[in-house]
Amino acid sequence: MSDRYVLAVDQGTTSTRCILFDRRATVVAIAQGEHPQSFPRPGWVEHDAARIWRDTQRLIKRAMSAAGIGPDQVAALGIANQRETVVLWDRATGTPVAPAIVWQDTRTAPLLEGLDGELIRARTGLPLATYFSATKVRWLLDSIDGLRSRAEHGEVLFGTMDSWLVWNLTGGLHVTDVTNASRTMLMDLSTLEWDDELLATFGIPRAMLPEIRSSSEVLGVTEAGMPIGAAIGDQQAALFGQTCFAPGDAKCTYGTGGFLLMNTGTEPVRSTHGLITTVGYRIGSGEVAYALEGSIAVAGSLVQWVRDGLGLIGTASEIETLAATVRDNGGCYIVPAFSGLFAPYWHGEARGVIVGLTSYITKGHLARAVLEATGWQTRDVVDAMNADSGLTLTTLSVDGGMTADNLLMQLIANFLDVPVVRPMVAETVSLGAAYAAGLAVGYWSDLRDLRNNRHSAGRWLSDMDGARRAAEYANWKRAVASAVFYADR
Repeated sequence: MSDRYVLAVDQGTTSTRCILFDRRATVVAIAQGEHPQSFPRPGWVEHDAARIWRDTQRLIKRAMSAAGIGPDQVAALGIANQRETVVLWDRATGTPVAPAIVWQDTRTAPLLEGLDGELIRARTGLPLATYFSATKVRWLLDSIDGLRSRAEHGEVLFGTMDSWLVWNLTGGLHVTDVTNASRTMLMDLSTLEWDDELLATFGIPRAMLPEIRSSSEVLGVTEAGMPIGAAIGDQQAALFGQTCFAPGDAKCTYGTGGFLLMNTGTEPVRSTHGLITTVGYRIGSGEVAYALEGSIAVAGSLVQWVRDGLGLIGTASEIETLAATVRDNGGCYIVPAFSGLFAPYWHGEARGVIVGLTSYITKGHLARAVLEATGWQTRDVVDAMNADSGLTLTTLSVDGGMTADNLLMQLIANFLDVPVVRPMVAETVSLGAAYAAGLAVGYWSDLRDLRNNRHSAGRWLSDMDGARRAAEYANWKRAVASAVFYADR
C-alpha cells in the first residue's frame, strides 16, 4: 500500500492543477497549466470547457509521469472545482453548446428582476445574485435557438465543472455533489434535492440536471480504472483540507477572490448579516456539515490589476516589497468593487474607489492600501460571521497564493485581532479533494487520521493597538460607503 497515492484535480478559475499525495499528505508530484479567460463584453467572463478538459487529461498524465506511476497505483481520484461556473453540453456528442459562463460573470443581472428573493434564500441559503448558476443556465436556454426544447428532452445537459470533468473521465456519468449543487440556487438546502418550485422559477428542465451525490463517496471509475472518490467545490475542499471539522473552525482562501468559510455543524445557520448559508461537505451517507460563507470578489485580482493595469509592479510578489517601503497607508484606502461588492454588502452596482488621495501619497502607500483592502474585506466578513453564528472566531486558517505575502498575513492578524495560521501544505484545495477521495476508499481511516497530518508553517499574532484598529476600520467603512454612493448617484 505504500506505493499507492491519491490524485487530486483542482480545476480553478485561471488554471488547472493535478497533485499526487501520499499517506502523510506529502506532495509527491504536481502538474499545473493556465487556461485563458475570455471577456467578450463588459461584465462577461467565459471559459472554453473543451480546452479545460484537454488540459486536465494532459496534466493528469504529466503528474503521474513525474511520479513514475501508472493508473493502477492511484488509490482514488478527487476533484475540486471552481464553483457556480456553468457548462452546457450535448449528451450525444459530449460537445459544449456554448462557452462556459464563469462565476464572475454579471450578464444575467436583468434576469434577477421580479424574482422572489426571500423564497430563494429560504430554500437555498443564497442571496439573489448573478454569482450563482441558475440565471446563467436560464440565459443560455433563452439565448440559443432550439436549446430549451433539446434540454427538455434530455439532449442537452447542465453541470458545474465537477460534473463536466466526471462526465468526461467516466465516459458519460452525470453527477454532482451536494456542495456544488448548493451553489446553483436550485437545490433545497434541507432536503439536498433539486427543488421543483425553483426549477419552475428559473425555467430550467429537470431532465438536464445531474444526480446529487455526497462529497466523499465512490462516484464512478475513470476509463483508466481509477476510482473517483470525491467531487467537492473548491472552497469547501479547502475547508476540508484545513481539517475544519468542528463547529467554529474557519478558513479563508486568498486567490483571485477571497473565500471565508466557517463550519457551523449539522444544522444550517440562516444568515441575517449578508452571508451565504451553504453545504460544507458530506461524507458518504453521514450527516451534512453546513457552513457560513463570505465571498470577497476581488483579492489577488487587485494585485494583478496593479501589475497589468497600472504597471506599478513587474510581478505580483513585488507588491509586498513596495508596500513595506511605508509604515502605513498615508490615509489612502482602496475599495476594489470592480464587479460590485460581495459579502456582506451584496451591492452589485457598487464600483471601485480610491479615497484619501493627497500629494503625500506614493506608490508605496497605494501598494499598502491594496493589501489592506483584502484585510479589511476579511474583517467585514468575520464580523458578519460572528454575528450570524453566535460563535467567535478564535483562529483563522489561511491558504491560497496570497498567503505567501507575509505582510498581508500580518495585516489580517492585526485587523481581526486573532491568530492567522498558514499550513505546511499550502495547496489545501487539492489536499481537501484528496482527503475526501481517500476517505471514500479507505486510504485514510477517519477524520482523526487527517488531523494528524496537519502541521503549521507560519503563525501571525496581532501587534496593532486596539484604538488604531478601530479608527482605521471606521475609515474603511466610510470608503465602502463612497463606493456604494458612486453607484447610487
